[in-house]
Amino acid sequence: MLTGAAGSLGRAFCEAYATHYDIVAIYRHRAPTTPSQQERAVDPLEPTATLTENSLPVYTVRADLTDEHDLERIVQVALARYDRIDLLVNAAGYAVWAPFDSERLRDSVEEQFAVNVIAPLKLTALVHRKFWRSRREENLAFNRSIVNVSSTASLRVYPGLGQAAYAASKAALNHLTLHLADELVRSGVRVNALAPNSFPAIVPVTRVAAAIRELDNRRLTGKILVVDRMR
Repeated sequence: MLTGAAGSLGRAFCEAYATHYDIVAIYRHRAPTTPSQQERAVDPLEPTATLTENSLPVYTVRADLTDEHDLERIVQVALARYDRIDLLVNAAGYAVWAPFDSERLRDSVEEQFAVNVIAPLKLTALVHRKFWRSRREENLAFNRSIVNVSSTASLRVYPGLGQAAYAASKAALNHLTLHLADELVRSGVRVNALAPNSFPAIVPVTRVAAAIRELDNRRLTGKILVVDRMR
């Protein structure tokens, strides 16, 4: 289950790993451009041709992550569609960069925390309550995990960019990750965070998508993996 599926990272993950996962791709405003139950790729020169891109479409769900009823619905839809949830990627994010005393920041700070911190917490709680809670051995066998997408802004200050609220929300997500890892270890579920630098400006978005896959494949928990420019 992937939030933020219509963003650059969500699209890159769907394009790269639709053959590895049955992806429930959650978006708010615009649907992902990858083939789905709603949209298929077509060769304009051979419109009836069978394309490999359509062989494993993602399953898209439109939802507002700040709406508790929508959160309940997307978990229900995922379980109804695939009977299980092995990986939750909280990749949706909301950022407003503005001076700390500006009207723009004042008007956006609650939504930044709602999307970047509260939604991942509530979605994790729902998945745990509805599916993971009583399945410790099964969770361990399937190496089930959560990847929260944070930012290097959560770990360092970039002077003059007006990132106070955004960075604070991502720092809160980091600490949430550590606490969830501690609590969910009893259920056999791992929790890690990814802290990429700006993508695609500094870090290729495909590299960030690959890092999500890497965290899912490994046995780590309670870690924050920084993805920055090549040294």
